[in-house]
Amino acid sequence: MDRFLKPLRAFSRDQLGGAAVEFAIIGPILVFLLMGIVGWGGYFWVSHAVQQVTNDAARAAVAGLDQDERTSLASAVLNTEIDDYAWLKTEAAKVTVTSQDQAITVRVVYDATHTPFWVMKAIVPLPSPSIARSATVRLGGY
Repeated sequence: MDRFLKPLRAFSRDQLGGAAVEFAIIGPILVFLLMGIVGWGGYFWVSHAVQQVTNDAARAAVAGLDQDERTSLASAVLNTEIDDYAWLKTEAAKVTVTSQDQAITVRVVYDATHTPFWVMKAIVPLPSPSIARSATVRLGGY
């Protein structure tokens, strides 16, 4: 009987490989968290960049005298500034300009499926890649 218990006692006291077993348990969770941080961080970065471009397009649209000129000015600013941001493409953005009651609203809808952050959508739950932002500028007094 002692012949069977002796190797079992030696095996229970052996700590070689313990770190590998712990990493095998915790490693996938850490990789999942890291991918989530990168994916959501990329989403927030793209959202912020689209909002900044939208703000600048709204400021430029104020100078227009009619709806067509405002849309043209907003589109020109959008096309010029969106290239300043890495991974953003002009052809993925759509701009609309509306005027009502002494205010101009510029809305930009950006399709971010081509950015590297949405590659992780298969593993980590991410929000919709269609990012819509708007900016409103009042005309005249307050």
